[in-house]
Amino acid sequence: MKTRFILTAVLATAAAVSGAMAAAPQPGDSAPNFSLNDLSGKKVSLADYKGKYVVLEWNNPGCPFVQAQYNTGAMPKVQQAETAKGVVWLTINSGATGKQGNEPSGDIHKFLADHHAAPTAYLQDSDGTVGRLYGARTTPDMYVISPAGKLIYDGAIDDANPPAPDNIPGKTNFVKTALDQAMAGKPVSVQTSRPYGCSIKY
Repeated sequence: MKTRFILTAVLATAAAVSGAMAAAPQPGDSAPNFSLNDLSGKKVSLADYKGKYVVLEWNNPGCPFVQAQYNTGAMPKVQQAETAKGVVWLTINSGATGKQGNEPSGDIHKFLADHHAAPTAYLQDSDGTVGRLYGARTTPDMYVISPAGKLIYDGAIDDANPPAPDNIPGKTNFVKTALDQAMAGKPVSVQTSRPYGCSIKY
């Protein structure tokens, strides 16, 4: 009887997790609204940027895959180029309190400054609500939202596989490509890909 109860509980948990993942938005779906605090404690909502292209970047400064993107300048370069065009870039940290990635605001400010990063805002999601809402799995994990509020890309930052500091700059950046194509009125050729990186420490 006890074994049957445990098995039932495990299956129920698995079903709940599966259902949560299935509920994550897919390309073509409306991007769910959310509100998070930035490093200064100011509340930022996705709805604040209605009518603009928005990029969501899941980040963990301690993750080697994230470090490779920032140490080579690949991620900051795309941030700088796209925000200069009016794209809103929201970097999100869903690391739970006490786990890797959840760092003091001062340390994150230093990380961003040292790498000349240019996100519109760096948002704290320590309870993982927004990460789970979008089904974010890794750092980095990327999402692109159209001015109409539709998700037009989700997945990896690029096609580096395996990622390495000496080859990331030469790879195809899926986020840049999606934005370039959408802004030109063309269909996004790659709407989804398998994200790679460190698992988010929910």
